[in-house]
Amino acid sequence: QVQLVESGGGLVQAGGSLRLSCAASGIIFSFNAMGWYRQAPGEQRELVANIDSSGITNYADSVKGRFTISRDNGKNTVYLQMNNLKPEDTAVYYCNARRSSTYWGQGTQVTVSS
Repeated sequence: QVQLVESGGGLVQAGGSLRLSCAASGIIFSFNAMGWYRQAPGEQRELVANIDSSGITNYADSVKGRFTISRDNGKNTVYLQMNNLKPEDTAVYYCNARRSSTYWGQGTQVTVSS
């Protein structure tokens, strides 16, 4: 059974930082591309950042220079370091694993106050 469990969300003031974690089980983690997506109320889910099995990263333009995605294959965990947070970053953040199948976590709320 595949499980992706996100943690690290919360309430932070604008300009602050948060670090999200996603612990994976039930998959061969190192073979999977991992990603973070977010969905704000009334909006579609959008890609924030992803990292492939070789460590190549990709970011949405809106978070470049502020967010960093990384992975620890020994811990089966992917991280999203979020700095200089803005109110428009407020959303539910979801972890995603993708290889031959795609899996999603349950999401963690990030709220940035102005």
